[in-house]
Amino acid sequence: MLTLPVEYARQALFFMKKSIFDPEEQQYDLSSKIIAGLERVSQAFKVLLWEKAKQLGLSPIQIQILIFVAYHKNEFNNVSFLAREFNVTKPTISDAIRVLDQKGLILKDHSSPDSRSYSIFLSDKGKEIVGETDDFANPVASQLNNIPADDRENMFKVLSKLIFDLNQKGILTVQRTCFACRFHGKNGKQHYCHLLEKELKHTDIRLDCIEFEEKS
Repeated sequence: MLTLPVEYARQALFFMKKSIFDPEEQQYDLSSKIIAGLERVSQAFKVLLWEKAKQLGLSPIQIQILIFVAYHKNEFNNVSFLAREFNVTKPTISDAIRVLDQKGLILKDHSSPDSRSYSIFLSDKGKEIVGETDDFANPVASQLNNIPADDRENMFKVLSKLIFDLNQKGILTVQRTCFACRFHGKNGKQHYCHLLEKELKHTDIRLDCIEFEEKS
């Protein structure tokens, strides 16, 4: 059992630690303010997604799966990849797919050589649901459109670099951004795409490129 002086010292050390979630710390550290702001924005996405989910009797992850499948290659639309994409376990994805299948929103493709593996694609009913759900982030988009173009460009420049760096640290497990693509290069200080054979402005950088191929 800790003696009182030792316990007081331990508590003092705890409160001396700087925390990005401490409003006092945020007054003096801009990075802490930015992180707190990003957390607030993530909360907005959760609220908007939950509202849409409740309207349709689905869970947020089920809606995310439907939207992802609607806009990505069939090779990505399997349990293993979806688990990495959304940073959840395979059983979580399997349960979500089971419900979507029961509701008639997806179809399974078992043509893979691996009999245990399958891909999913949308049924007609699933496509209708995507049409009703993929606008859930529009309130955020409308606010961004009120920001001057130069400020939005600078915001995107910082955000795209942050996403790439988090991926390099292993925190974001999946990304399909130009920076990590084998076709991306530099022509001096200018970004260059060897697939499109053209220079890219920073606003041309993609965060989710359908032609993405990971660098070896």
